[in-house]
Amino acid sequence: MRSTPFVKLIKTLNLSVRAFFNGDIQTKACALTYRTMLAVVPALALILAIGRGFGLQEVLEDELIESFGSQREALVKAFDFVDSYLSQSSEGIFLGVGIALLLWTLISILGSVEHAFNDIWGVKNGRSIWRKLTDYLAIFLILPVLMLCASGITVFVTTNLQRILPFDFMTPLIKWLLDFASLVFIWLFFTGVYMLIPNTKVKFKNAFVAGIFAGTGYMVLQWLFITGQIYVSKYNAIYGSFAFLPLLLIWLQLVWVICLAGGVICYASQNIFQFNFNNEIARITTAYRLKIFVAVMTVAVRDYLARRTPPTKENIVERYGLPSRLVATSANFMVDAGLLLRVVIDEKDEVYGFVPAVDAELLTVGEVIKRVRGYGSSGFIPDFERSFAGVIEVVDKAELAMIDSMRHTFVKDIPITDFVTVEADKAATSKTK
Repeated sequence: MRSTPFVKLIKTLNLSVRAFFNGDIQTKACALTYRTMLAVVPALALILAIGRGFGLQEVLEDELIESFGSQREALVKAFDFVDSYLSQSSEGIFLGVGIALLLWTLISILGSVEHAFNDIWGVKNGRSIWRKLTDYLAIFLILPVLMLCASGITVFVTTNLQRILPFDFMTPLIKWLLDFASLVFIWLFFTGVYMLIPNTKVKFKNAFVAGIFAGTGYMVLQWLFITGQIYVSKYNAIYGSFAFLPLLLIWLQLVWVICLAGGVICYASQNIFQFNFNNEIARITTAYRLKIFVAVMTVAVRDYLARRTPPTKENIVERYGLPSRLVATSANFMVDAGLLLRVVIDEKDEVYGFVPAVDAELLTVGEVIKRVRGYGSSGFIPDFERSFAGVIEVVDKAELAMIDSMRHTFVKDIPITDFVTVEADKAATSKTK
């Protein structure tokens, strides 16, 4: 079948839906909803404190209410909490404690978001503490500036519309363009989230596709909540002044579901040819997984002995067409088992490669099998050895026989075929013909 854009689209949507239901997205969204509730006041405090420093606190508050129109009542109450929070944090001993608590809360919530996205991408290691401090604070410092710029442009164009355009019939068109510009801003916001939050390289094209999906879904959710609030006025009689709380929790939950679903689409579209083995990976046999371990180890050993740049996860996927998630889990497992070392290739972008953690010249397949099969917890069941001594003896003999049969087969001598090189040779051959 030809790989047309339509086929890729259908395949990406199909894989995204499967991954959404298999990836425990609802549970992740619930956890992030709880963490967000804890971080709302500190996050608003930082944003409004910056605005207050420039004398623009009220402008920021108006922009927040306009951007999150479905949660107007919740924001008004949150602003009261923020004013109280800032007044107490600016006096005496509360200044240092308040700043420390604020920073910890913000880093904690964004760390949870990063962990959720890293889990979607199969990334085991998150950012370092220093990277978290610099990257996360940059996000919260830039966000108020972007909001002010967006608000300023809208206000400027709206107030000067008649002077800019003398023709009244063009006014609805300009207003529609302004509304569309706000939608584009939301698209770009989610695109930035999908590019910056995961601790891995994400292509702009794939992040933008996911950003369009998530941004549009978010705007639809806003419209549904705004238009639907007139039908839930009965909750005021039940919850009183707290009537906004259940709606806020539902809204946050759905926002995170949309955001994480966009992350799944981003990952699926960027790894479409590797991601489609997800169901097979979940049911992979022990023997086939062992072959993947030896394959990844062979690539690392041969590149190391050839003095090439240590292969990264993305490099192995591209060269050999292996599933991205399977390569990541296999490499991380062998790091824990003491077979591979993770080395820094690009410290700024935190790009890691893999090199052998043992003597690459003398490493045998038997040693790889021994370490892979021997890593993990064992011997923890009481009386198991006494009850199944015969079973243990038979299985141990079988494993020792397999390992012993491979003790003279060196990993460096295993022939492998580079997928990219083969394709390049085919292309060169076809051109000569």
